[in-house]
Amino acid sequence: MYAAPGFAQQTPSSLPLLFDARERLAKPDLSSLVRLRFLTSVDFPPFNFTDQNGKLAGFNIDLAREICDELEVAAKCQIQALPFADLKEALAASQGDAVIAGLAVTADLRKQFTFTRPYLMLPARFVRNAKAQINGNTAASLSGRQVGVVKATVHEAMLAAFFPAIKAVPFENKEAMLAALKDGKVDAAFADALQLSFWVSSQASAKCCALFDGPYLSEQFLGEGMTIMLRQNDGVLTAALDHALAALSKNGRLQEIYLRYFPYGLF
Repeated sequence: MYAAPGFAQQTPSSLPLLFDARERLAKPDLSSLVRLRFLTSVDFPPFNFTDQNGKLAGFNIDLAREICDELEVAAKCQIQALPFADLKEALAASQGDAVIAGLAVTADLRKQFTFTRPYLMLPARFVRNAKAQINGNTAASLSGRQVGVVKATVHEAMLAAFFPAIKAVPFENKEAMLAALKDGKVDAAFADALQLSFWVSSQASAKCCALFDGPYLSEQFLGEGMTIMLRQNDGVLTAALDHALAALSKNGRLQEIYLRYFPYGLF
């Protein structure tokens, strides 16, 4: 688990580097590549969606295009959207070469496919009611206080495991939890940073609340992060994508895409 100290204001934040700056990943020869076909979906904003002009857009779409530019295969690049449920079968049937759609890595999927290194982690965060009298700016100051969480979620399990001194208040859904937080019925809430970031900066929150402490990352509860899925026999292409992701992470272009779609930050 990783926690960044301090009270998180709604300002752009840096994307943590997931690649060691000292590491050099070789760039495989792709001169024989006929085309590079990315498969995605259109139902996962702000990662993949159809914009007002009917074109594919989103964090993953821009990232796929940057990868193609980095690998100098932009002219051979294609991005196709399919229903999310069809992505695995389409990749297995060679209807595409790589899936970039936020598929969670599981043990069963690893038996069928291979994955790049993570390019983005989706942390958990606290969000606090600004009127709550909290003495401190870390999770320790929430000990003994009521903190909302959606029941039967990984965040409920993570809150219990890492913050046992906090009095968890379970809610049936996110909407009920955020309504209780806004009304001051709980002092804080613990949930997915992506959802909390957009809610805090939206009119729905009425400026009641702010992100607090964190971010918190845990592979046990939150998974390995966002990766690109490929067929197991595509070792060369997997290595090429890892090379591109590392380069984009180090030269700042991944950070630029991140701030384009997450202007208030996740971290």
